[in-house]
Amino acid sequence: MATEAEAEAEAEAGEYYPLFETRRARGRFIYIIFSLSLFVGICFIWVYRVSHIPREGEDGKWAWIGLLCVDLWFGLYWLLRHPFRWNPVFRQPFRHILSQRYEKKLPRVDMFVCTADPGIEPPVMVINTVLSLMAYDYPKEKLSVYLSDDAASDITFYALLEASIFAKHWLPFCKKFKVEPTSPAAYFKAIASSSHTNQHAQQFQAIKKLYQDMESRIENACKVGQVPHEVHSKHKGFSQWDSYSSRHDHDTIIQILLDGRDSSAEDVEGNVMPILVYLAREKRPQVAHNFKAGAMNALIRVSSTISNGEIILNVDCDMYSNNSQSLRDALCFFMDEVKGHEIAFVQTPQCFENVTKNDLYGGAMPVCYELEFHGMDGLGGSMYIGTGCFHRRDILCGRKFNYQCRNAWNEYKNIDHMKEENLHKLEEKSKTLASCTYEENTSWGEEMGLLYGCAVEDLITGLSIKFRGWKSVYYNPERRAFLGVAPTTLPETLVQHKRWSEGGFQIQLSKYGSAWYGWGSISPGLQMAYCYYNLWVLQALPTLYYCIIPSLYLLKGIPLFPQMSSPWLIPYAYVMLGDSSYCLLEFLWSGGTIQGWWNDTRMWLYKRTSSYLFAFVDVILKRFGFSESGFVVSAKVAEENVSQRYEKEVMEFGDSSPMLTLLATLAFLNLFCLVGALLNQVFIREGGLRIYETMTLQVLLSGVLVLINLPVYQGLYLRKDKGRLPKSVAVKSTVLALSACVLFVAIS
Repeated sequence: MATEAEAEAEAEAGEYYPLFETRRARGRFIYIIFSLSLFVGICFIWVYRVSHIPREGEDGKWAWIGLLCVDLWFGLYWLLRHPFRWNPVFRQPFRHILSQRYEKKLPRVDMFVCTADPGIEPPVMVINTVLSLMAYDYPKEKLSVYLSDDAASDITFYALLEASIFAKHWLPFCKKFKVEPTSPAAYFKAIASSSHTNQHAQQFQAIKKLYQDMESRIENACKVGQVPHEVHSKHKGFSQWDSYSSRHDHDTIIQILLDGRDSSAEDVEGNVMPILVYLAREKRPQVAHNFKAGAMNALIRVSSTISNGEIILNVDCDMYSNNSQSLRDALCFFMDEVKGHEIAFVQTPQCFENVTKNDLYGGAMPVCYELEFHGMDGLGGSMYIGTGCFHRRDILCGRKFNYQCRNAWNEYKNIDHMKEENLHKLEEKSKTLASCTYEENTSWGEEMGLLYGCAVEDLITGLSIKFRGWKSVYYNPERRAFLGVAPTTLPETLVQHKRWSEGGFQIQLSKYGSAWYGWGSISPGLQMAYCYYNLWVLQALPTLYYCIIPSLYLLKGIPLFPQMSSPWLIPYAYVMLGDSSYCLLEFLWSGGTIQGWWNDTRMWLYKRTSSYLFAFVDVILKRFGFSESGFVVSAKVAEENVSQRYEKEVMEFGDSSPMLTLLATLAFLNLFCLVGALLNQVFIREGGLRIYETMTLQVLLSGVLVLINLPVYQGLYLRKDKGRLPKSVAVKSTVLALSACVLFVAIS
């Protein structure tokens, strides 16, 4: 890789130097040889299953045929994960070259923050995200921040109003002391835990006091459920709530809090501040609002009349900026003279600040973000995951790719609507664009903006952009671009993955299914990679089969796998040990721990047997018109006791639910079958412990499932805290598991 000094020398000499570099991963040949050997082992397993099907009348014939089908599916699905590892690429932007060429011609950037429920997404958290974006190291006159509030909460608006005042002090402070991260809450927390001497103690204490006072006022308003009367009466923006009925029935509410044209939009040092806009789009009970996709499309239209930034950044309300240079880094990809015209969006990883050392719920997904997304980038570009993504506005609005799409960045000009129109007229004009009927008989949601009709509107939108001929870039900086909040309970994690897997399966069943619709538009490897994620739900039934049938047949003493003395045991042992060892090494290379890998394996099982199963059922029911799509907002805060248990890596189960009942039933089923089989061999059957010779793999499988479920057993009968599994789940799961064992033995 060329050094920055070499790049600067070439630039000064008038030679072209790219704005970013692409490096390809090493060791691919070794991986290909290893994966081919594993595939040979899988083929031998298939051969064994076909050639050893029990004869008519023999025990276990239909269970054997079922295992044949399951092994075929697992082998084929295993193949889908390999394109990620064919050609991983790693990107390195050169922002110093960007500054040399384009510092005076940088484009406008519109940044969208979406929130939907002040109870689940606290206003203090939301404004920290907003403030972190406003403090980007970028010309402030070219930045605009839009907050979409789908709850239309006057308290959220009040919090944003407070933030606009605090920003007058915060932005100069960030610039003067090169603050990182630029979220006040995260910054003060980091400084408080630092052992280094604070060189700017006086300024630090003053700005911290201002923030704490603001935070206190906002939290008090949240507690009492209303905005302070003196503030409500002084600011004209609150009058827009006069016709408010409920969060599902209200007019468009829009307020430009900082407009960049007068002294009120300047910080304490007289510098211009970014445009700041609050938007609550119109909602009516009888009109579909399309959740986050609808909010994003309203923001795209409204921002086009106010700032019209050519680059759009969207982040979730809990994903604050952790790297003030990430915007310039993203522009290196868009503005590169050779490759930039092909790139539609730049995706950064979704990272979390509250992940425990061993990642109890597998929320960090290190292999996904440290390896698989780099692999997708090498195949034509990573997917759009809905947050931390930089878009080109025209492409997000439906523009198709052609080789004449090169941007003339040197000639870039942007009309400043705010200097041409009266501010009040601009707000009124924008209200029309956010009305709930504006999209009727238009292409919005179908060919323009984010697409509708899917639980993961981001994924299907990114896929449709790829089908129009564009590429994307995955940028994973050493200092994370954004940090958010991961789920801190098991139910939250399962619900989140239910939505993701349900949305992916909806895409695969739609016209945008990558297995067929992408031919000729994206590479075969990228098609396979998208299928790998979109077919998560189809892992549910095969995994359930492996969790139930081998254990039940173990209880009955009927072998379903090769004996210890059989040479057919070799491919089973090689595939299981080889793949598990490789996955462990991959996890460790991605920054995880051994305990973290075990936790990730547990969550892999829990998600497949609950989240993916319920998602599969919901999609099928919706296809037949029995239920409607819904969107569940994940909680962004936790009670104090929940947080304490999470930090100690104690699993939080919460209230009774069908998902938890199913997990507990499977845990007991495997425990009862394993214990019953061992007792049966020791005390009843002749031959003593011959089970270890005839059914070694079944014993091993049930044993691993029992070990994985240790937190479930603890939560059912050993723990006394509020995070344990409810007694009702303990009773139901015990009865169901025992009944299944007794019925199977009796019937067979």
